[in-house]
Amino acid sequence: MNASTEPAEGTAPGDGHCYRMPSPRLRLTPDASHGPLDGAWWPRCGALELELPVLVGSLDPGIGTITRVTVGTAAWPDAPREVMAPGHVIEVVLTDSAAEAHAITVDCGTVGR
Repeated sequence: MNASTEPAEGTAPGDGHCYRMPSPRLRLTPDASHGPLDGAWWPRCGALELELPVLVGSLDPGIGTITRVTVGTAAWPDAPREVMAPGHVIEVVLTDSAAEAHAITVDCGTVGR
């Protein structure tokens, strides 16, 4: 994992205990705000509890609050059932579906899945 050595927002410089994850490696189809999100995401590590809040924070707030994600157990075998995101909790649903082994499905408040 390549955590940034810059202090996280709201922390005092020199506080060596808080690190901010770098921006996610994410590419979405053009005009994703007018239809289903489709794209690619390359997480930096296998810790969904670290990667997911950064991913969620990079998405357009117009899609609504992300309440649940579905991930494949093959890709995320140690995924927690809940992940804290700024201001809310995201439920994590695990699937054994081979078709969704390397996919992440995001459920949003206003646009659905």
